[in-house]
Amino acid sequence: MYRWEITRAALAQRVFAIVRSKTYDEASATADTLLSAGITTLEISLTTPFALEAVTTLTRELGEDAVIGAGTVLDAMSARMAVDAGARFLVSPSLDPEVIRTAHRYGVPVFPGVSTPTEMVRALELGADALKLFPASTHDPSWLTEVRAALPQAPLLPTGGVTVDSAPEWIAAGAVAVGMGAALSEGDRDTVAKRAAELLARLAEATPGGAPGDDESVLYGG
Repeated sequence: MYRWEITRAALAQRVFAIVRSKTYDEASATADTLLSAGITTLEISLTTPFALEAVTTLTRELGEDAVIGAGTVLDAMSARMAVDAGARFLVSPSLDPEVIRTAHRYGVPVFPGVSTPTEMVRALELGADALKLFPASTHDPSWLTEVRAALPQAPLLPTGGVTVDSAPEWIAAGAVAVGMGAALSEGDRDTVAKRAAELLARLAEATPGGAPGDDESVLYGG
């Protein structure tokens, strides 16, 4: 698949789940719960022990049924290792040109972390495939609306502090998707399944507020 196709598949549900755990087994269990709940895109944080092994296992077992990426990718070496492990996309809390260049060399999209309009423009100039607004908890959807009025071409992914209640508000403000960790994955399988079903339904119904460029062409080039 081309980078834009992977990006489109990864963000199709308007949410990607972040798996960050203290052990490999805990990460595997969380991933299994999220996948069973209907979430199709998972970011496995490299802060998790044996995270790359988890990426390899999930990618091999799930094939095209889910999009598995690596998160907290901070440098070129980590980017190359994640790509070699089978990560379909890379996410970072920061903006490192070498992470983007390394991943793009092998056809893998990158969603680097940004927090200001200046960083957003720089990330776009470097070829970022989407922009992780991090931490989203320091902003609110109305701020995103204002930024998108000036930068309608910026495909933003609010992450960090996003909840089931606030996620649709971010989409309505113009975000292309949101990243969610414990706010989505906490609890037993039934709890997560109900929460995920509610979230996916609300995200599917969320309508961007009408700022220029709010349609999918911003992300997919159509």
